[in-house]
Amino acid sequence: MAIVDVYNMQKEKVAETEIADAVFNAEIKEHLVRDVVVWQLAKRRRGTVAVKNRSRVKGGAAKPWRQKGTGRARAGTSRSPIWRGGGVIFGPQQRDYSYRLPKEVRRQALISVLTQKFQDGKLLIFNDFNLETVKTKQIAELLKRFAVNKAVLVAEDNQELYLSTRNLQGAMAVNQNGVNVYDLLRYDYLMLSDASLKKIEGALEK
Repeated sequence: MAIVDVYNMQKEKVAETEIADAVFNAEIKEHLVRDVVVWQLAKRRRGTVAVKNRSRVKGGAAKPWRQKGTGRARAGTSRSPIWRGGGVIFGPQQRDYSYRLPKEVRRQALISVLTQKFQDGKLLIFNDFNLETVKTKQIAELLKRFAVNKAVLVAEDNQELYLSTRNLQGAMAVNQNGVNVYDLLRYDYLMLSDASLKKIEGALEK
């Protein structure tokens, strides 16, 4: 197991902790990372786009003219797709784009991203995020103190932290259950509380 430093919010080293090789020093499987990102984006698609087919457009209740004797082509309805104002053929309809992905694929992809963060030196461990009140300025100063532009901050049930980061473009706060591949790739750094680190390791280790 590797040993990493544990900091407080003033950038003072307060302890050291071990991190599990099975989670932070494993094989990086880029193809699984890609699969999970595509899966996450597919789940987020609203799928609400739709056009009217011939059964939904207005009109068409009566035959426009008699079948024979007019010199015009036969027509049974004004809803025909070849008519102006008629229905659309094979247009997009409301649908659910989500699909199932094996749990093991998701686990391995998350381990791969966590490993990449550690190997790139973009994993920071904190003893705790001590915020007495909601203060966006404190989080902005924390990021500046560690020379971090974009980061995911992970702590367990820290409402002050969540509210303090919601207006910062370069920060996102979640608890350990909300850590996911797509958001970790969007943000450069991962800033973990020591308690959340142990829970993530417990969930991902076999």
